Amino acid sequence: MPERKKLSTAVSRRSFFFGAAAAGVALLADGPQALARTRVAPLQAVDGGWLELFNTHTAESLQVVYRSSDGLVTSAVDRLQWLLRDHRSGEAAHIDVGLYDQLTALAAAARAEPRFEVISGYRSPQTNASLHAAGRGVATRSLHMQGRAIDVRLRGVSTSTLRDFALAAGRGGVGYYRRSDFVHIDTGRVRHWAG
Repeated sequence: MPERKKLSTAVSRRSFFFGAAAAGVALLADGPQALARTRVAPLQAVDGGWLELFNTHTAESLQVVYRSSDGLVTSAVDRLQWLLRDHRSGEAAHIDVGLYDQLTALAAAARAEPRFEVISGYRSPQTNASLHAAGRGVATRSLHMQGRAIDVRLRGVSTSTLRDFALAAGRGGVGYYRRSDFVHIDTGRVRHWAG
């Protein structure tokens, strides 16, 4: 398994504004209680791109450096795509690397290591149709079928706080599923909803 890169303590201008915007959203949403839930560690920018994902359906875990100073690490991207396969059909597909970048950036904004529990990654059209027909609240044209959506939890961060950071980022769709305790993140147009 590739050795993970350590988080840099340097604060980039982008990560500073990303963190400041997210903190503002949290304050507007929850007031002083939001500050009590956040960590006090200094804001960190990510050096390269590493992720640790745990698939809640297959119990598989993977920690990889998917992006280095030389660009994407193809073998790591391939391993991530396999981990995010449709667990019902076993079918794997291309996953938008922008999702990995979003996850890494959200973890940095939350001042947490990018260790995510994955509820759903890629979903085959057959699985999607089956879930939709069963009334599971699944969109007929879900971006999961295009490898452009992921449902996650960030370890050590509440899903409501993760939602707030994702909304502040403004980088795609954000769905908050309070009862099921996960956040949907995608690389589609900017929009949000609660499920």
